[in-house]
Parts: sequence; structure tokens; C-alpha cells
Amino acid sequence: MLHVNSHGYILSARVKLAARPMIERGVLQRIRGIIVHQTGAATGASSLSSYTMKHANGAHFLIDKDGTIYQTASLLRQTSHVGRLRARCVAEYRCTPTELQTLKRFNPKAEHRMEMAKDVPQRYPSNEDSIGIEIVGTVVVAKGQNPAEHGVYETVSAQQNASLRWLVAEITSTYGISMTEIFRHPVVSRKNPTEAKSASW
Repeated sequence: MLHVNSHGYILSARVKLAARPMIERGVLQRIRGIIVHQTGAATGASSLSSYTMKHANGAHFLIDKDGTIYQTASLLRQTSHVGRLRARCVAEYRCTPTELQTLKRFNPKAEHRMEMAKDVPQRYPSNEDSIGIEIVGTVVVAKGQNPAEHGVYETVSAQQNASLRWLVAEITSTYGISMTEIFRHPVVSRKNPTEAKSASW
């Protein structure tokens, strides 16, 4: 189990503190899940630098290519790392007739509102109740193509996956999170389907 101090930072030789207060938002009152991301950037240094900008978005942790784990946000604070939620009932074949009617029209904003009226595990974890883990990894895309639609994220390294497995195991045991509540970003939100595809925990 992790030792987390009163400021929400992990005290462990495995985790380097690289606090970036610019990415912190509201209070994180409960932790119900973990969302795994890839940065789209080539280096950890570029991501850490971007987290210092005004209105920056980021996650609680960043795993560099060599497996180094940086904690970039307090576990007491939310970060904007998820985006609008997909309807979990679709993936789990349990939508009500009313939900199916709402989902007939493509309206991600309305879908997100519908989901946020529920609680985990009836919906996917969101910014307000999840920890975000970013893995450094760039997107390869052909010239002139849109990275969000046609880009392919690079393969997560063995060192990154080893660090991810350790971090997920520690977070889940410390906060009592079910392994069923850990997701890749594209599962819970409309993102490039190759993001974190090769991540394993």
C-alpha cells in the first residue's frame, strides 16, 4: 500500500514528485477508478513543460519512456483528463429503452450529462472520481492526416508497462478500487482508439 502525505503526494522511492499545480482543478473527494492515457508527446520533458502553462490539462501521474514515474498532481485534487463520457450501458448491453432513445441521436454532450447523473459502476469513472495516468508516447501519422483520426500511438515500452503495473497495483490496494474500474482513455471517451492500446496492468 502507498503512503500518501497530507498534501496528497506519494512518499515512495518509485515516484518522483513533479507537482504541476496548473493542471489541478476541484477537490477529488472520492477515487473510484483509474484512466490510462498516452501523451501524444515524444518526451516526458515536453509533457512536464506543457503542464506549467495556463489552463493546462494533465493527469495525476506521468510515466516516462524509461519507466520513471512522476506525480504531477495531488491525489486530493481533480485533473481534466477524461473528457465527455461514453455511455457505459452500451458496452455492457444494459441500456434502458429511455437511454437507447437518447443515444439514437449523436450528441456527446447530452450523452455525458446522462452518464454523470449516474454513479460508478453504472457509468465510467470521470474527472470527478478517477486518477489519471499518462504514459509518454507520440502519435505517428502520415503527412496531411489528422492525428486524432488517423494517427497511431507508439508501443508502450516494457519499462513503462512494468511501472504502470506497479502503480496500478499500489493505487488499487490503497484506495480499494476494483480492477474492473481501470480503463484506457478511448474506452470511456471519444479518443483515438490506439491511445494506450499496448498498455498492460
